[in-house]
Amino acid sequence: MYEDFGISKKVIDIVNKAEKEVKDIFEEIDRNCDLNSLKVLKAFNDNNVSEAHFNSTTGYGYDDLGRDVIEKVFANVLGAEDALVRSQFISGSHALTVALFAYLRPGDTMLSISGTPYDTLHEVIGIKENNSSLKAFGVKYDEIDLVNDDFDYDEITNYLKSNKVKLIEIQRSKGYSTRKSITIDKVEEVVKVIRSINKDVIIMVDNCYCEFVESVSPLEVGCDVIVGSLIKNLGGGIAPNGAYIAGRKDLVDLAGERLTLPGEGREVGPTLGINKSLLQGIFFAPSVIASSLKTAVLTSKVLETLGYDVEPKYNDVRADIVQNITFGNEEDLVKYCQGIQASSPIDSFSKPIPWDMPGYDDKVVMAAGAFTQGSSIELSCDGPIREPFIAYQQGSLTYNYGKIAVMKAIEHLLKK
Repeated sequence: MYEDFGISKKVIDIVNKAEKEVKDIFEEIDRNCDLNSLKVLKAFNDNNVSEAHFNSTTGYGYDDLGRDVIEKVFANVLGAEDALVRSQFISGSHALTVALFAYLRPGDTMLSISGTPYDTLHEVIGIKENNSSLKAFGVKYDEIDLVNDDFDYDEITNYLKSNKVKLIEIQRSKGYSTRKSITIDKVEEVVKVIRSINKDVIIMVDNCYCEFVESVSPLEVGCDVIVGSLIKNLGGGIAPNGAYIAGRKDLVDLAGERLTLPGEGREVGPTLGINKSLLQGIFFAPSVIASSLKTAVLTSKVLETLGYDVEPKYNDVRADIVQNITFGNEEDLVKYCQGIQASSPIDSFSKPIPWDMPGYDDKVVMAAGAFTQGSSIELSCDGPIREPFIAYQQGSLTYNYGKIAVMKAIEHLLKK
């Protein structure tokens, strides 16, 4: 069957050998999955989720009992006072934008302490000029780079003592950068430093790709609000769209009024039949994240064996589901992505090529044969066409499909 799928015995042997060598890591991933599954099931039980909550609303969406229960479930799972979980968010970047515009006013300062945020926020903040940016509305922005993949505690301390800051932003996942993603223990440490200087500053975390990778949420170590996409981790590959904002109730309410309109806020927003999918998505999410992590670990082990630079290493502590592979040249990057696409259930016949995408400065090659457009949790692989030509692979609904895709991608590399 493997050979019928275009996978040679050589590749099968390479992958099977690697799989045996990472067995202990897989067992640890399964233990974490157990903890997160318990957390989700308890949230369902505590909130008395029933079939009645699958019902839909239209129009204004008043009195949507299912929507209210979904937000309680997400809040419980994430350790939040409250949560805003809506299909009206078109992406994680959109949810981040809503949060930033909800919390910042003209004259306020936003400080990123994890370096430059992801590309799609550049025009939102005003790093790249846009007449609708925060900068255009008089919001100031500054950033502090990481040092050796950790927070620059001295610089953060000096900055907060010398400047009035309204909001601190932390992006945990690496985005299209070469740094390491940020683990919960590092978030906890920097929060203690920040709170020793300023107890009132809003600490907001971009938590995309990170949910359920560890068993603790940033909110449980002192952050005020977290934001993530439902076509990534917490959607479990089932949610067709949407995102969430979770944390302090007052901040969640402010975000609701920015998403809809002041005075109505979270009371409006029809669910249009999406409730069941959102509930099923977060229910399956712990298992899907475990499959994604196993696929990432296997990828790291195999590609390192083949001589490529990878990050994280297969046995590193992980903060997100993203696996970097540094190819060093455009040809290998593109061929690997084409191999992932060829093993996708949707559009496997398509061949990804680099192209201009809205929100990105460089051309991007993107493999994403998904049931939901842009759903990177289903298994995707992409990267900007710039040195050092890094592929960013993430997701896999099941480990079995992920393993097959890695085999196919390696086959494409070996046949170049």
